[in-house]
Amino acid sequence: MSMSVDGPDARDRGGPAQPLLSVNGLVKHFPVKGKGLFGRGALVRAVDDVSFDILKGETLGVVGESGCGKSTTARLLMQLIRPDRGEMIFDGEKVGADLDLTAYRRQVQMVFQDSYASLNPRLTIEDSISFGPRVHGVPEDAARRRAHDLLARVGLEPVRFAGRYPHELSGGQRQRVNIARALALEPRLVILDEAVSALDKSVEAQVLNLLQDLKAEFGLTYVFISHDLNVVRFMVDRVMVMYLGKVAEIGSGDAVFSAPAHPYTAALLASMPKMDPDARTLEAPLTGDPPNPIDPPSGCRFHTRCGFAEPVCSSTQPPLAAIADAQAAACLMALPGSGHSRAPSRAGAAA
Repeated sequence: MSMSVDGPDARDRGGPAQPLLSVNGLVKHFPVKGKGLFGRGALVRAVDDVSFDILKGETLGVVGESGCGKSTTARLLMQLIRPDRGEMIFDGEKVGADLDLTAYRRQVQMVFQDSYASLNPRLTIEDSISFGPRVHGVPEDAARRRAHDLLARVGLEPVRFAGRYPHELSGGQRQRVNIARALALEPRLVILDEAVSALDKSVEAQVLNLLQDLKAEFGLTYVFISHDLNVVRFMVDRVMVMYLGKVAEIGSGDAVFSAPAHPYTAALLASMPKMDPDARTLEAPLTGDPPNPIDPPSGCRFHTRCGFAEPVCSSTQPPLAAIADAQAAACLMALPGSGHSRAPSRAGAAA
């Protein structure tokens, strides 16, 4: 294995100040068949004008309810599906133009939620891990040595596990194999899409600690998608909250968890299970289901479920506005002069 944190990565073109991946105006709409022979089709607005940066060496958490666009965003980042619009800049190079997909995918890998469906049942563990490097030109002997090395690094003895098949492993062991396979191409960015949600808590803790150790050892950058906010709080440096295909809030983990600026973020945090019986939640922090992504509400997409909604919220779509250096939110209450009664005054913002 050539990955190392000793000294700068030779593939780092822009230095630590340049984001590893910049996403600008990403859009993905899925067509839905209309009713009848000549019915007009509608569009599911899965990801709708999403922009954010992933900084080098960080773990960016992505959270939100089911259907908010988290997994679609992950697949767009991995280029498993093509965006309708938008661009991605990977360390200063435009993906698909300056940087072809083959070179891009050598540096970006993904770990999926379903550890069994992610593996070919007809390949041994050794073959599954070594397959990617061999496709990208690594000699077979070197690819197999890399597979054995990675198995050892994720806590699976190569002598015992290299020749086994996926059905012979437990869920936690299979996910370790998937992590090893993701690292086989020596990537810089690893996307973890609900990678621990199917594991029981004891195994989950082991895998989370393993991910932290591998990140430090190999100098990795993570995108960590999860519905478990306690896990996100443990893992991430920054958090991006998505709602109905858009970014509701983004900021450092400390800022978002201690002082959420968007009502949706506050509702998600209030729903976190608590060990203290005196701090238990007696009323649901958020009621109702998210609106239909085929026909999202006008203005702020959250206004139909927001306790602070005013008429301006249904007519004005809030931009993602900076609250502080480490935090931004798409809420009219955070935008000076927006017309919302709770918005800060322009004079106060300038001060």
